[in-house]
Amino acid sequence: MAGAQPDGEAVPDDGSLPLAALDGVGSVALSAYLHVPFCTSRCGYCDFNTYTPSELGGLTIDDHLVATHREIDLAARVLGDEALTLSTVFVGGGTPSLLTAAQFGELLDHLRSSFGLAGDAEVTTEANPESTTPALLDGLLEVGVNRLSLGMQSARPHVLAVLDRKHTPGRALEVVDQARTAGFDDISLDLIMGTPGESIDDWRASLDQALSVEPDHLSCYSLIVEEGTRLAARIRRGEVVWPSDDDHADKYLLTEQVLTDAGFVNYEVSNWARPRDGHPHRSRHNLAYWQGHHWWGFGPGAHSHVGGVRWWNHKHPRRYGAALAEGRTPGAGREVLDDEQRRVERVLLELRLADGLPLSVLTETERERVGDPADRGLAVVSDDRLVLTLRGRLLADAVIRDLLD
Repeated sequence: MAGAQPDGEAVPDDGSLPLAALDGVGSVALSAYLHVPFCTSRCGYCDFNTYTPSELGGLTIDDHLVATHREIDLAARVLGDEALTLSTVFVGGGTPSLLTAAQFGELLDHLRSSFGLAGDAEVTTEANPESTTPALLDGLLEVGVNRLSLGMQSARPHVLAVLDRKHTPGRALEVVDQARTAGFDDISLDLIMGTPGESIDDWRASLDQALSVEPDHLSCYSLIVEEGTRLAARIRRGEVVWPSDDDHADKYLLTEQVLTDAGFVNYEVSNWARPRDGHPHRSRHNLAYWQGHHWWGFGPGAHSHVGGVRWWNHKHPRRYGAALAEGRTPGAGREVLDDEQRRVERVLLELRLADGLPLSVLTETERERVGDPADRGLAVVSDDRLVLTLRGRLLADAVIRDLLD
């Protein structure tokens, strides 16, 4: 089961936002996230808000899409004429590749008619290797999806087995080749480092295999095991052994070395892009989160942020859909952030970026502490910005914690 939602105040039934939040909507880029909460099976490490057929009591993908279209109408009413056209769209899950290309097209057409899509909008979908076919790839391009994010996770069968991933190690690489043939020129692969039983050689093999198909972008995340997952239970019973912090650090340093040698540039702690053809190939949608832009998250459990108001939807698809069917917001709770909370969030997010954090965001006492991570080789000050070093990226959370008032 996915983790508990945060506490918060009630969301008005009509989903309306404070006038102060709407004042800034037209001046900051707007993004859309669409959550597809369906999976054919649950991976042992997964804590995302996803559901297998047996957990939905007959609820179908078509039922879910009806609710999503209703939320798009709700968002258009709430944001009104103040909203900019969408600069990025991201379809995530779950397993978005369980949708048909026609269903993708209907969602994008609805977003386009309600908000407009920028001419250079980045439109990404996640995809599972085993449910992605050449026909689907052709259809996705035809309806306007222009970026593909594939979950590879590992090139080693025993590592995939610990993660309960159902695809074979080479399937993600086959899909990359099929996507190139279809015409995709912006492809990302997701890898997970630090799975129990994964050696440093296993991780190197995963990096090498991923690079063999020349992706444009790589996300390399350290595995986080949440309570309530099957993998957490296996670790607790001693069936598999959780790797040490040194193991994670060694794999991260290897990642930086291998990807840098291959022409990739780190732009966020866990993300690397290979600039080519005049395109940086960074995930513009993820940058929108890290840079504090506005986004509306559509779907059960999805989170949104507009003008300093953050809210989250009911998690279960039935409750989410029932609220919208009754003409009410699916929002389960929200927070209205004050200036100090928004400032702290800037520190938490922007210091993870390669561009660093403007010193002007810090308080006077925080600026006085900048010398400590700099003296320890964890950060540097460049052009009035605080930028983490490679060692600092390994300890990013600790650097931020020690820096903040």
